[in-house]
Amino acid sequence: MPRVRHTDPVTDPLTAAFYDRPVLEVAVDLLGATVTHGEVTVRLTEVEAYAGVGDPGSHAFRGQTPRTAVMFGPPGGLYVYFTYGMHWCANLVCGPQGQASAVLLRAGEVVAGELAARARRGMACPPRDLARGPARLASALGLSRDQNGLRTTDPGCPVQVRGAAEPVDPARLRTGARVGVSGPGGDGTAYPWRFWVDGEATVSPYRPAASRSRR
Repeated sequence: MPRVRHTDPVTDPLTAAFYDRPVLEVAVDLLGATVTHGEVTVRLTEVEAYAGVGDPGSHAFRGQTPRTAVMFGPPGGLYVYFTYGMHWCANLVCGPQGQASAVLLRAGEVVAGELAARARRGMACPPRDLARGPARLASALGLSRDQNGLRTTDPGCPVQVRGAAEPVDPARLRTGARVGVSGPGGDGTAYPWRFWVDGEATVSPYRPAASRSRR
């Protein structure tokens, strides 16, 4: 079945109908999409899917908390969380409201506003590394607590997501285990829910979850 376009990919932000679908479909269709905040625009080359309450790798696996409330909201919401005491990471909520599915924005290419991205990431940062990894991507775009809960589908939202100008060639689509996810959710056979575009320099390297010594 052909994909349904929910917007003009060049001019209009993606609609709620785009996000109100199964998380694996949304994740694949976000490859090549652009995310804009202020002067900076990033073209997505790598994402990860998280299926909410039924997914042991998801923040929402055990139900709603104050931290994950945005994930249970309407499709198209922006879930920005703090991790490791130093980094922000950004997700787009999808599926029906209450399901808590979300797509982590793992990596991309800065296609506009490189100077502003460098001001946040370091002027000497190589172009491929400006948004290579979820924390770097959020930093390049200037996303933090202040953007958590924004609805990217609302008119005038300061964070806008536009569809890919051209669909990703299926021959270049790759899937694998999610990065840094421990336990059953990190099983790449059961959850091959990391998606990326082969040949893109901005795709982040795979790293398994760090093992922790028992105390």
